[in-house]
Amino acid sequence: MGVMNKLRENTGVILWILVISFGIIWVLQDSGAFDVVGRTGDTIAEVNGDPISYQEYVRAVEAQMQAYQQQTGEAPTPQMSDLIREQVFNALVEERLRQQAMERLGITVTDDEVVQMVLGDNPHPIIKAYFGDENGNVNRALLQNFIDNPAAREDWIRLEEYLRAERARQKLEQLLLATVHVSDQEVEEEYRRRTLRADARYVALRYAEVPDDSVTVTESDLRRYYNEHRDDFKRKRTYRVVYVALPKNPTAEDTLQVLEELNRLKERFAQTENDSLFLARYASERPFTDAFFRRDELDPALGDVVFDDPQPGKVVGPVVAGGLAHLVKIRAVRPSEETVIRARHILIRAPEGDAEARRQARQEALELKRQLEQGADFATLAREHSDDPGSARRGGDLGWFGRGRMVEPFEEAAFSAPIGRVVGPIETRFGYHLIEVTGRSNVEVQIADLAMRLAPSLATLNRIQERMEDLAYYAEESGDFEGEAQRMGLQVQEMRVEEDQQFLPGIGQSRAILNFLAGADEGDVSQVIELDDRFIVLQLVEVIPEGYRSFEEVREEIRPRVLLEKKKEVQVARMRRALQQHGFDGLAEALGTTVQTVTQLSYNQTLIPGLGREPRFIGTVFGLQEGTTSGVVEGENAAFVVQLTKLYEPPPLGEQMREQIRQQLLNQRRQQVLTQWLAALREQADIKDYRRRFEL
Repeated sequence: MGVMNKLRENTGVILWILVISFGIIWVLQDSGAFDVVGRTGDTIAEVNGDPISYQEYVRAVEAQMQAYQQQTGEAPTPQMSDLIREQVFNALVEERLRQQAMERLGITVTDDEVVQMVLGDNPHPIIKAYFGDENGNVNRALLQNFIDNPAAREDWIRLEEYLRAERARQKLEQLLLATVHVSDQEVEEEYRRRTLRADARYVALRYAEVPDDSVTVTESDLRRYYNEHRDDFKRKRTYRVVYVALPKNPTAEDTLQVLEELNRLKERFAQTENDSLFLARYASERPFTDAFFRRDELDPALGDVVFDDPQPGKVVGPVVAGGLAHLVKIRAVRPSEETVIRARHILIRAPEGDAEARRQARQEALELKRQLEQGADFATLAREHSDDPGSARRGGDLGWFGRGRMVEPFEEAAFSAPIGRVVGPIETRFGYHLIEVTGRSNVEVQIADLAMRLAPSLATLNRIQERMEDLAYYAEESGDFEGEAQRMGLQVQEMRVEEDQQFLPGIGQSRAILNFLAGADEGDVSQVIELDDRFIVLQLVEVIPEGYRSFEEVREEIRPRVLLEKKKEVQVARMRRALQQHGFDGLAEALGTTVQTVTQLSYNQTLIPGLGREPRFIGTVFGLQEGTTSGVVEGENAAFVVQLTKLYEPPPLGEQMREQIRQQLLNQRRQQVLTQWLAALREQADIKDYRRRFEL
């Protein structure tokens, strides 16, 4: 009975081990772990006529919800619950497809094979997990007692069914993967791809540097692009939806309760000697760490109070920052290895290579500096004149930053400037900057951050939901969704959702929304749907059949693409002329730019300094011979010419690394074969989805 008690007490653990160890939900269904009685009851799906019962689906979902909570310590959010339901549904469908394939292939498992999985020299991992001793070996006596115990008969049958299903699946995979292999040449090529490095020089012209008003986009250009790329505008059946969403924001009273709680804890926090335990006891959203932080590494609001007068033992706050309320103890202060500064700037933008535009930009910057020297307000001038819209809204403020964050000329000027003095104009590739350093920090702090989430109370959530329920009721009654929303002071938004679209713009994933749309008629209003961060009510306005989006519908979407094409033509033509006339060595000077270098470039590098994401750059470099130069390459962001200056050949491939790479490639290909096989089965199958009947 000890074994039975162990099994009963650890049912949740058994489920979790099965899910994690074998990576599949359907093993639970096969083994009977969900205790589903037959295939009776409502059907939630059919796979080639084979039903999946609602009870089976619900038990599988409940098991996964419990497993998620065991792993994270938190209940799944509404949208995570949606994701779990979707994964479970797909897993059950795929299991039916596997079972049907095994039946067609005649795959069976003998009793002797099951016995070997239990009593053989290499028992199945589930046997080792539940009948193992402290040395990792199977306790044969414990296992035999379980087999012989009449009271454990039902559990043994389920375990045997699970093992039989596992062996059948192993046979299926062996059959599918029998022809998968990796050659020595493929291993060598993969090793070279991973280890080859290169140094290169390049000259580039970014398309974005061409002013919009210097190129012309005609109606003919737009229509030509539409006709040539018509497949880009193909659409599935589409739903046009209007909706109202109310965020789950805490009220002032909710926030005040959290701040009052932190104030009550302030004295105890200051006196405690074990900060780590204190944070854990009060479930801080920021776990304890003994790391040190510079001023630029903290949220600005948090940094202001921490670095105002950083003294060890001091507790500051509560302060609201980053959606959390913080009570912070300064544990230690020390000199920082790196100075950080806070600065603001005014940017007068001018394209590289345009001498006249650069001259005018510099003159404008000098005039603004003269006004500042005569007492003009920096923040006001930044808002009115700066061409950096992000910082301009903040009066030019760039916040706190260390070295390596800004382009080199800007950085050198800022870090050498005294606090409060405007320096510049400083020339960079963006234009001309006026810079004022407003703060400097040379210390870093170690802190304990007791952070509490500013979450709405249950009463607040109920009030928000009730308001949305009123909207759904009155909109359904009157048929005037937008009118009712306006009467209630709610903002109506619109979106288009394609059939089976998993990610909804501005919302994320929601099976509840997709189910409503799939079963709704034009004019129908949904019930209140709860998402992670808001409640939402929708009305289906129009169902647009599958087809192509019209030219008029996509005109404004096409325009920036055509504009980019035109700019690309300009820069490519400029670079080709300059390369033909001056060669690589004179190319940068002829174009009014500089030669850039990259070192230790690898095949796996995703970002190129100065260019961003440019896949063709990688391919071009490794397609050259050392010392040779490419032609003009039309990249995604720029036209460029690249010269390979040095190729670093990898050392000879060792036997251990060879086998490691071979196994990695083999595993990748096996997974690809299984995934493609399953996708093909699913595409050919007749799958009927009845979830909307159950409002899932």
